[in-house]
Amino acid sequence: MRVLVTGGAGFIGSHLCESLLGRGADVICMDNLITGSVDNLSTVAEHPGFRLARHDVTEYIDVKGPLDWVLHLASPASPRDYLELPIQTLKVGALGTHNALGLAKAKRARFLLASTSEVYGDPLVHPQREDYWGNVNPVGPRGVYDEAKRFAEAMTMAYHRTHRVDTRIVRIFNSFGPRMRLDDGRAIPAFMTQAIRGEPLTVFGDGSQTRSLQYISDLIDGIWRLMLSSVSEPINIGNPQEMTVLELAKRIIRLAGSRSEIVFHPLPEDDPKVRQPDIGRARTLLGWEPRVDIDEGLRMTLDWFRQRLGA
Repeated sequence: MRVLVTGGAGFIGSHLCESLLGRGADVICMDNLITGSVDNLSTVAEHPGFRLARHDVTEYIDVKGPLDWVLHLASPASPRDYLELPIQTLKVGALGTHNALGLAKAKRARFLLASTSEVYGDPLVHPQREDYWGNVNPVGPRGVYDEAKRFAEAMTMAYHRTHRVDTRIVRIFNSFGPRMRLDDGRAIPAFMTQAIRGEPLTVFGDGSQTRSLQYISDLIDGIWRLMLSSVSEPINIGNPQEMTVLELAKRIIRLAGSRSEIVFHPLPEDDPKVRQPDIGRARTLLGWEPRVDIDEGLRMTLDWFRQRLGA
């Protein structure tokens, strides 16, 4: 099997490349390294079945030879990134998705769109099921990411219905693990870096907003199962175990053996108050559910952060 992974040098993409190579696939990782890093590919760089292609997918994509799968993960994904790169985020969701779908159509390849729980916005329905249309502010600062992914889903389904492209849509909920960027601005990297350094942990708002966290290996397993299935409608892949951001901060302090305090800063605009997937569809259609205990996943991630920080 020959696979193209766009955004393959990112946190999730690099784990996906590694998993696919381990399953015997040849993998082309396509990335312009705007938020990804070649460091994430150190475990696969010398693999005979791996190739890195530095390319911006908002430009025409040309891949020689056959392809069986096109997995489209390219996009800034943390609030810090897409607030700093709003136009690039919109372009990769629109032009990048169009180019990746065009390639899949030309190669008669199976296509996967890495979508996001952010398509639900600040939800009025809890937990979030795939048939919920969301509550998104299209002109708010987070709209560049939310609407890019919503548009990408619409384009994916248009290619599925009009051109009969064999498509998959995975709505990824908060995921964590090794290779997250130390400075990506999301809660777990920020909390872990601060706890390891003994600095105060920065919680936005009063910390009562909730998140549902899954370890990276569970996400990769869900994507693999989805690709092997015949499911074309969107599928939530996430952990339904919900916790507050304040609880997460306290848990990381405890697991890190840190003496850090917690400080509170104003809540960013349009920050979701709740986030919890309904995974009934994934359980029924894919036989999937998360298996890694949250504390165990946090411990493994803390170990990686300590190595990165030289602590």
